[in-house]
Amino acid sequence: MYIKELTNEEFNNFTAEFPYKTFYQTPEYAFVMSREKNEVFLLGLVDDKFILAAAVIIVEKRSGFKYAYTPRGFLINFNDYTILEQFTKLLKEYLGKKDIVALRINPMIVKNIYNNNKQIIYENKHYNSIFEQLIKLGYNHQGYNNYFENIKPRFEAILNIQTNTEILFNNIDKTYKKNIKNAIEDGIHVYQGNFNELKYLYEQCKYKYPRSYNFIKDIYKHYDQKEMVDLYYAKLNTEEYLVNSQKEHEEIEAKTNDINNKIMDTTQKDKTKLINQKLTTDTLLNKYENKLVTATSLLKSNPNGIVLASLMVIKYYGTVYMFMDGYDKNFRYLNAKHLLLWKVIEEYSKKGFKKFNFGGISNINNDEKYKGLNDFRMSFGSCAIEYAGDFELVTNNTLYFMYKKATQISNIIKKKNS
Repeated sequence: MYIKELTNEEFNNFTAEFPYKTFYQTPEYAFVMSREKNEVFLLGLVDDKFILAAAVIIVEKRSGFKYAYTPRGFLINFNDYTILEQFTKLLKEYLGKKDIVALRINPMIVKNIYNNNKQIIYENKHYNSIFEQLIKLGYNHQGYNNYFENIKPRFEAILNIQTNTEILFNNIDKTYKKNIKNAIEDGIHVYQGNFNELKYLYEQCKYKYPRSYNFIKDIYKHYDQKEMVDLYYAKLNTEEYLVNSQKEHEEIEAKTNDINNKIMDTTQKDKTKLINQKLTTDTLLNKYENKLVTATSLLKSNPNGIVLASLMVIKYYGTVYMFMDGYDKNFRYLNAKHLLLWKVIEEYSKKGFKKFNFGGISNINNDEKYKGLNDFRMSFGSCAIEYAGDFELVTNNTLYFMYKKATQISNIIKKKNS
């Protein structure tokens, strides 16, 4: 057995037959990361011309040293200790000779799966065995992090979309279903975008993601070559919004006038119920008056509409990944993101895709810090997948010792200057 740098074709041929994979483990992602000033390798474990395991290796500079990571880990059968042992040994030697101090992996080793009620519905019976084998081979576990401290989230929200869209919609939390219906009534529409409209996405998420506009364009351009990427955005039709606001205002105004007339009716004796109804309708009338004023102003300043939310997805072997999303916080109350996600899920379900991956969430059992994020991504009826977390493999002991010392000094300097 030996380590070989694979061609794109060799890598893709191997991954095509591999059951568990993600778009992060593709030549396209490797190429984009190389454009981000990283060194990248597509490596494989080869035996008699057969590829037994593979990995996307991304090398970045940390404190002047070369440090590698592989997003979502190796493409390997972790239950096969012999192959895992050989790959680890040869990979360590290969990277060590390139002066790479260590390799960090966050493999797709499932620990547990939870439903949206936080109940465990699957426990990996092989998990402890795989974990112990990794430790035995020199991988240092970086702990069961609850949040987003590591390369990739330890928890992901994934929705099975292989079902009737009516069932999918009914499985959504009732509050979110109401938000979706309200967004439709307000005149929000979902459109599929193109390369020239990536600016919507960038403007809405440039403070959320530490990536440049060029990175977003590179992702779109290179995955688009294989028709693996789509862009969507939700846009408010300001003219419809005004018309609908006028209609709502007229309806509640008529109801309020009717109640007022009944209260003024001297033949009515007990008016307690009517007075309570008046208090409710007066509050609603004030709400819709404010909405009407806002709608009038928005149409005047934005006659062509307003893009409220945007989303880039990557399609890979039956799964749709929510790669990057954003929204205009000034219009959060219009719930455009709820509608956008539902329409995208509905479309891919009809096209025969199997899963929709919402991306990372925090620990489902310890979610107070990111409760809003978790609630949103789980509200569609998703399951939470819990992975093993990050492991670090030292590949050059001498340089790793120097790297740790340099990192410690750098951290001390940062504390003094902060």
